[in-house]
Amino acid sequence: MTDVRFVDLVEQPTAVVRDRVRMTELTSFFGAAFDAVARALAARGAAPAGPPFAYYHGMPTEWVDVEAGFPVRAPIEPSGTVVPSVLPAGHAAEATHVGPYDTLQDTYDDVLGAVRAGGHQPASGMWEYYLSDPAAEPDPATWRTTVVWPVS
Repeated sequence: MTDVRFVDLVEQPTAVVRDRVRMTELTSFFGAAFDAVARALAARGAAPAGPPFAYYHGMPTEWVDVEAGFPVRAPIEPSGTVVPSVLPAGHAAEATHVGPYDTLQDTYDDVLGAVRAGGHQPASGMWEYYLSDPAAEPDPATWRTTVVWPVS
C-alpha cells in the first residue's frame, strides 16, 4: 500500500507542450516535449524550477489530452509548441510511486482509495512529477514518480 498524503498546493506556473496523443505514443511525446521545453527555456536564459511533469486533462483512455513540461519561476511567453500553463492551487492527494511506469496504476488506485475514504471527490485532472532520470538510473525498480490528484 502506498503512503498517501493530503496537501495544500499553491498555483505553479509551467512551460509545456500540450497535445492529444495515443497512450502507446506517450513515451515518445514526453521525450520530444521535455526536449522542446528545455530548449525554449535555455533560449530565454531560464532554467526549470522543478522536475519534469505530465498533467493529464481527464482520465487517460486509449487517447489522452496531456501537457508535458517543467515548472518555471514565472509565466513564459509562447514559443512554437511551448506554451505557458499552470498546475492549479488547491487541496490534493499526493503519493510517491517507486518502480517502473507500467505499475503507476497501482499507486493511482491507492490514491483514489484514500481520496474516497477521506470523503473527497477526485478532480478530473491529475499530474505526475518524474523524479528519476531513466538515462541516469537504468533500473526501473528505482524510479520515483510523485502522483498528485486534486480533490474537492
